[in-house]
Amino acid sequence: MDLDFFESIIKQAQNYTKEIACHVVGDPLTQSNLHEYLDIIHKYGLKAILTTSGYFLKKHSYETLFHPCVKQINVSLNSFNKNDTSLTFEQYITPILVLCNEKLRRGRELFINLRVWNLDEMMSERTFNETLFSRISNTFDVKLDLDAIYEEHPKSIRLANKILVHFDNYFEWPSLKNKNYGHGTCQGLQSHIAILASGKVVPCCLDCDGIMELGDLHEESLENILSNTRTINMTEGFKDGKAIEELCQKCSYKERFNNRS
Repeated sequence: MDLDFFESIIKQAQNYTKEIACHVVGDPLTQSNLHEYLDIIHKYGLKAILTTSGYFLKKHSYETLFHPCVKQINVSLNSFNKNDTSLTFEQYITPILVLCNEKLRRGRELFINLRVWNLDEMMSERTFNETLFSRISNTFDVKLDLDAIYEEHPKSIRLANKILVHFDNYFEWPSLKNKNYGHGTCQGLQSHIAILASGKVVPCCLDCDGIMELGDLHEESLENILSNTRTINMTEGFKDGKAIEELCQKCSYKERFNNRS
């Protein structure tokens, strides 16, 4: 997304949100001029959330990563053993832990959220998690007990000031080929929307292929897109616990919002 188009979107988005999450599947740290995007977000008084695999931290200075508009950096640690890489585990994890230490040393108030979203009943990532938890525990002097985490399912554990390790289960990515999970409510169009690099607006960050396109910001305003018939039908459906769109019916992620006691 070029900078001028990006700014036109941020200018419209300021009427609806205070935060811009700079990713839909892709890693924002692959952008060599990330600082310029953050400058635009800052210009309009909004906050940025960066979600990264952690592979590209060295591409950017701390002045960029700790930009005054950055509210939170999420690092998806389970991306290491799910991608082909020539890096060793130590080569991967060290820059991430150095980032955490640098945040503490500089007294920056942003959050760093280390995500471990690979838990399942089969403990399929037990070996990787043992190595990971040991490294994190040694760095922060906070014991991460692997068996207790699998058994108790904590949402997060505090490692240091505004540095957390966050846990969650694997989930099936929504696809029209999935089985039908039925109706239910969802946070799509309630807590967030997603805007793809193409300018297409979709109801949630899991619709990376634009299957449920609500409109194109190259052709119409965000205000018009958020008030059109398809958008309203989806929103009203979720209020009634109904998933109007086929992709929503075939998405298991919404069960996280429907199984709460």
